[in-house]
Amino acid sequence: MPSILTERDGPILRITLNRPEIRNAFDEEVIASLTTIASAAAQDQQLRAVVLAGSGKAFCAGADVAWMAKAVAYTHQENLSDAEDLARMLERLDALPVPVIARIQGAALGGGVGLAAVCDIAIAADDAVFALSEVKLGILPAVVAPYVLRKIGVSAARELFLSGRRFGAARAKEIGLVHEVVPAAELDATVASRVSEILHAGPRGLAMAKALIREITGAHPKDVIGLTTNTIAAQRVSEEGQEGLRAFLEKRKPSWIA
Repeated sequence: MPSILTERDGPILRITLNRPEIRNAFDEEVIASLTTIASAAAQDQQLRAVVLAGSGKAFCAGADVAWMAKAVAYTHQENLSDAEDLARMLERLDALPVPVIARIQGAALGGGVGLAAVCDIAIAADDAVFALSEVKLGILPAVVAPYVLRKIGVSAARELFLSGRRFGAARAKEIGLVHEVVPAAELDATVASRVSEILHAGPRGLAMAKALIREITGAHPKDVIGLTTNTIAAQRVSEEGQEGLRAFLEKRKPSWIA
């Protein structure tokens, strides 16, 4: 049985962690596969959105216990290589030029929180449970830290990184880790609604907006005036920008909406 399932649904790529017997925990093979899938998706000109999910009762319980057991005997260099592989996977997913939607049910622990954090839109079932519990194992959530910190902020990170405590979906929404919490029975319909919203937006405009967020985060507004003004000017005169503006003025759908 493959550890990751991929399904292409028109312009949508669905990536499903498929190790339900261990709550979709990941190991070096899953990390390598996700990296390869994300790298290919980044080059797919027809792709417009990605949905990241977990099969069975959990989203992702973090690191596979069997993988962790092997890592106990790793040298510093072997541990460094492992960590670099995980960092590369998260960066490839984070940098995808299309929106990535997380469908979260059950447990999202450790690296599972990291996966949620690299998604642009995260939808969680109301019974989902989250934790960054690495400190309870004598380690720390280091590789996922930049993505999680960016989502939840310093105050929540200081509490949750240092306590390792579990928290529910409502708290995850409160701190910005997830964007919407719904009953489990409504999870798929809510994800579908979010996908539909994305398909109504201009594909190039979306990619440029996502790239712009990464580029200007933390910058002073006056330091990025040149970038922001040139970005909108270029998009307004582009084929997509012209089509979108004309469709609005002519009260019709733009060409990218089926």
